[in-house]
Amino acid sequence: MRPALSVILLTTLLGAGQGLFLAIFTHQTHALLGVLSPQGAKDLYGPAAAVALGVLVAGLVASFFHLGRPERAWRSAAKWRTSWLSREVIVLPAFMGAVFLYGAIHLTGFNPVLLRLSGGAEIDASIAVGAGGSVLAFALFICTAMIYACLKFLREWHSPLTVANYILLGIASGFTLAAVLSARLSPHEAPYFAGWALVFTALGAVSRGASLWRNARLRPVSTLQTAIGVRHPAIRQISQGFTAGSFNTREFFHGQGQSLVRSVRWLFPLFAFAIPAVLFAIYLGSGSVMALAAALVAQMAGLMAERWFFFAEANHPQNLYYQAVA
Repeated sequence: MRPALSVILLTTLLGAGQGLFLAIFTHQTHALLGVLSPQGAKDLYGPAAAVALGVLVAGLVASFFHLGRPERAWRSAAKWRTSWLSREVIVLPAFMGAVFLYGAIHLTGFNPVLLRLSGGAEIDASIAVGAGGSVLAFALFICTAMIYACLKFLREWHSPLTVANYILLGIASGFTLAAVLSARLSPHEAPYFAGWALVFTALGAVSRGASLWRNARLRPVSTLQTAIGVRHPAIRQISQGFTAGSFNTREFFHGQGQSLVRSVRWLFPLFAFAIPAVLFAIYLGSGSVMALAAALVAQMAGLMAERWFFFAEANHPQNLYYQAVA
């Protein structure tokens, strides 16, 4: 499939925004449970939510460059009963609204207590909005991933690993971004976020490695023989049938040589997982903020490359004909 830059930006930025929101709300939940100090990151939640919302808006803007008629985008929400894309279109603004409310509560300080538990713990508005936003964040992960995982004829995508990868890679990049923001706004809490970023980066590496291993062992269901119903063993395609390009040749094939695809296959795990993991370890051992910043840059570059490879790896059955001699 053709890796469109707008879709690469959309999926990568949305994942980072969702992951950042989940990171700061996880911290707040741990503070509520007494695992962390409730005052430790009080200066982080509001600005981090604003950054998460900015990243989500950037991803949404990028998506419009993939639409032929952006003014008709709202119509896609009408097919929510059958389309994962339609469900994504509905869940995304709902999640962005929750992030906005969460950030506004912390930035304005208007955070009324809604419920007092028997143990004395208080459930305030930020907890209620954060819990709802977390549910929407996971719903958005599932909607985005299922747009690809539900396509049975693209076997590289048709796997539960696609959903797992979208969730784990998004959360890993979100915790990395939270660690960098925390190093600036709440330095004492940065090791918490860096530690979890290391954990989710490792889990993402295992999950993505499993999908690479699985996809490398897929064998084509269709061949030139089965496509035309001829069992002769020496069928050779010598013409594409036309001289100019078409929608089929542009949208269903990445248009790059196999050497580039193989190079990206080895490079993205290095930048998305291995280098950030080493930099997280350096930060946790030395406290170097530069190591955290470098981890964020390396991981985002690696995840962009990962998403390019994700699209390029999917081999549409129509390429048996259109790309065999293209």
